[in-house]
Amino acid sequence: MKEEKKQIDPKVLDEIIEAIAKIKYGEVVITVHDAKVVQIEEKRKKRFN
Repeated sequence: MKEEKKQIDPKVLDEIIEAIAKIKYGEVVITVHDAKVVQIEEKRKKRFN
């Protein structure tokens, strides 16, 4: 069974890229339901030496 490729909304891609670009340490979590991005979470960490 071949999976159909779905297009991601350019606005959503921009949000994902922005979230990754802003974080120095942490995580970007993307939640997907029914092949659609429904949530983007940013978990930031501050590191002290």
